[in-house]
Amino acid sequence: MASSLTTFIDLSKPSLIACVASIAFNPTAWNIVARNEYRNKTITRIFGGNARYGCYFLALCIFSAGMLRDSLYHRAVLEQPQVKLLPEPLDTLIPAVLFSLGQIFVVTSTWALGVTGTFLGDYFGILMDHRVEGFPFNVLRDPMYVGSTMSFAATALWFERPAGLFVTAYVYIVYLIALRFEGPFTDAIYSKRAAAQAESRKEL
Repeated sequence: MASSLTTFIDLSKPSLIACVASIAFNPTAWNIVARNEYRNKTITRIFGGNARYGCYFLALCIFSAGMLRDSLYHRAVLEQPQVKLLPEPLDTLIPAVLFSLGQIFVVTSTWALGVTGTFLGDYFGILMDHRVEGFPFNVLRDPMYVGSTMSFAATALWFERPAGLFVTAYVYIVYLIALRFEGPFTDAIYSKRAAAQAESRKEL
């Protein structure tokens, strides 16, 4: 069993460990930082009370960490055993389509939400006027996470690295766990605003 496993994945590679650690670190760290910001306004205070500047700073941190994660994943994948996964021409067609769709979901969801909507602006008190319901949110509930996962899978298939598919499954599990914390908390923020607005209307 052990020898057959090493045919697909080399657990001894430090690059794989670094990749797995970065994948877990990113959503965990941002959820902790964002919740602290919502309760204590730490980043906002650093930027002299300007919540928007604070959100832009966090956006830069999240984006940079995401680029580092992707770089670590790419390096880890290339150091793993190569195994033929798909027949020609599907071995290039499927990953190319998968990556393209994934990037479309990521880019269009970022465009629809804007910088503050994408990078946890609601934790800074920068709330959207209404829920985004156009593409890609009319197709997927969490298009950014799904699109990112698709891109991970596409990379693994393109370079024919089964280890990359294992990492992709791990990415998806990490995202699901993050959503269980992020989703309800974000909903609670908007519910609190709705309740405050309703109370305000009553007073009028």
